[in-house]
Amino acid sequence: MHPTNKYKKRIEKYETLLKKLNQNISLLSRLRLLTIIALIATAAITTEYKMYDIAWLTTAGFILVFAFFVFRHKKLRDSHKYLTNLNEISKQSIMRINGEWTSFKNNGEGYLNEEHNYSYDLDLFGVGSLFQLINTANTYIGKAKLASMLTKYNFNKETIIKKQQAIKELASKKWWRQRLQVEGKMFTEENVDTDYLTNWANSKQSLYTKPSVIITLKTLPIVTAVTLVLAYFSICPSFIPAILVSLQFVLLIVSITKRNKEFTLIYKYQKSIKAYRHILTQIDKCKFKSSYLKELKAKLSNNKNISAPNQLKKLERLVTRIGNRNNQAFFPINGLTLWDYQCLIQLEKFKSESGSMLKDWLVTIGEIEALCSFANIAYEFPQWQFPEITDQDSVIEAKNIAHPLLTNKQVANDITMQSPNAILLITGSNMSGKSTFLRTIGINLVLAYAGAPVCASYLKCSVFNINTCMRISDNLNKGLSSFYAELLRIKEIVEETKKDKQVFFLLDEIFKGTNSYDRHIGAKRLIKKLKESGAVGLVSTHDLELGDLQENQVIKNYHFQEYYENDEIKFDYKLKNGISKTRNALQLMKIIGID
Repeated sequence: MHPTNKYKKRIEKYETLLKKLNQNISLLSRLRLLTIIALIATAAITTEYKMYDIAWLTTAGFILVFAFFVFRHKKLRDSHKYLTNLNEISKQSIMRINGEWTSFKNNGEGYLNEEHNYSYDLDLFGVGSLFQLINTANTYIGKAKLASMLTKYNFNKETIIKKQQAIKELASKKWWRQRLQVEGKMFTEENVDTDYLTNWANSKQSLYTKPSVIITLKTLPIVTAVTLVLAYFSICPSFIPAILVSLQFVLLIVSITKRNKEFTLIYKYQKSIKAYRHILTQIDKCKFKSSYLKELKAKLSNNKNISAPNQLKKLERLVTRIGNRNNQAFFPINGLTLWDYQCLIQLEKFKSESGSMLKDWLVTIGEIEALCSFANIAYEFPQWQFPEITDQDSVIEAKNIAHPLLTNKQVANDITMQSPNAILLITGSNMSGKSTFLRTIGINLVLAYAGAPVCASYLKCSVFNINTCMRISDNLNKGLSSFYAELLRIKEIVEETKKDKQVFFLLDEIFKGTNSYDRHIGAKRLIKKLKESGAVGLVSTHDLELGDLQENQVIKNYHFQEYYENDEIKFDYKLKNGISKTRNALQLMKIIGID
């Protein structure tokens, strides 16, 4: 059964359950109202007839019933929210499959970086980007890890293969992935940087770890309470509890600014901690087979039998208790129990037990969420295939490779790049598909090196460092013209070829910012230099004379071309051997009325 049909069946199931939940929620709302009416009526009647004992009993009974209805109502509302999110995830999955994903909220715009080696040129982030297509992470760490996996430099074959195995396993756990996704969606807040949380977890306030201080702060409220009771029965002088109570409120005021800073920092993560705990619980329950996933899961516990979900549950409860102090009415209780200090003691206990491990737990969440994003496309696009990563030097061989972002407009092509044909020159008229083809190869290599499936029926590739020079513009702030900015980017690519790693490059319309003579000579020199360095890549150009380089086996020529139908320009976007023989600039000018 196609994934779309499976999602549709799930949506039907979710919507049936949601309908029943809505009915139950409405029923409980009416029952709560009836309970209040019954409480008021019973209280009025029993008071009128001076049946005070019955009044107290019925009032207490109705309050308990009302509390039960409130509790059940909250449970049902939580279930409703959970199912609504599951339903939304399934609907978004169908939208993704149908190519209707450009409206998805998380497009990774915050990770845009024009100076990165390839991410800006290959549309990895922003509206209509690869990130927007594949991302299913909801936590800050998950999205950040996915962005990192798409932009990481210096890949290695062993890690790629281990990630492939992990992604294949996760792809088969479709409904588990949905549960993991909805846990993050239920509770997490937008863009909560975890660096502050991990730094806090590794900080120490040694005062609250000293046994003498802990005993004093825990014992003092008990002693005060005992003296208050004794004073009430005139067993001890009243000034003793008065002094002790005053001492406790003085302690509450002392260093309150420092405590507020500590509490504010951790309280900011209340929703995130809840999300992390739920996500880690799902991970902890799941039995993995691939070595990569087993290694990640192993980080959730240590030799002291400390469990990540259990520890975060303790922290979650502690943060909830910290939240109580924000209510001004809670101030007297805070003073009498030294609530702030009890919380500080427990926070330091958490740091001592788990602080050093928290970063590993969060890294695990981020990595699993990112891997699930890739697993999701493996499941939803079964025609995509996992690539073969080879130890051979300078090899790219692809069959039916297409651009993954052109979901409903894909045109597939075959390509082979291997010495002596390691550099391909792509010529063709305007709008014929040259730049898109360059991006097709680049973006599929990005997916391949992340361990993900690629938009092709077959791809075999060596491990390269990817470098591009495609979308170059002037920079007024730096005082750079577009031509000089292009030269600087090309210099970076040339410098990369001097390192140990194999280089894959994409050059789109190089040196277009200068005169035709300099452009031609400069392009020839650059291509020869890249050839000599052993680099592999594609160059698109309108300079047909560069095709002469094929005679010396510097490049191999390919082209795209247009055709005409009823005086309209048409494109088939199919890659063909040889140099382009057609031009269409004048025809395009004529079509739009410039002739």
